[in-house]
Amino acid sequence: MARVKGAMMTRKRRKKILKLAKGYWGGKSRLFRTANEAVMKSLSYAYVGRKLKKRDFRSLWITRISAACKLNGMNYSTFINGLKKAGIVLNRKILSELAVSDSAGFAALVEKAKAAL
Repeated sequence: MARVKGAMMTRKRRKKILKLAKGYWGGKSRLFRTANEAVMKSLSYAYVGRKLKKRDFRSLWITRISAACKLNGMNYSTFINGLKKAGIVLNRKILSELAVSDSAGFAALVEKAKAAL
């Protein structure tokens, strides 16, 4: 049986890491070991960042809804409670879009929430 050497796969693996590290500062873009460390770290940051993005957007939507509710004489928690009691099922993303773009429509929702309480 012939001896198998791993040069081709090793080169392929290293090229893949160095391609991912392109644009990094100093040896992180040229030296395999430091590039591998930097790439592993950046991939873990990217994974966590995708989760944090969802959290950040939800808090942004809640802030926008809260500001629009205060303009209509209500606070956020009672508004959400009133919507639930009125049977209006809208997620926070849509509510924040209404608050920003259609203030008259949002004011109507606030009135329905007040009526349900």
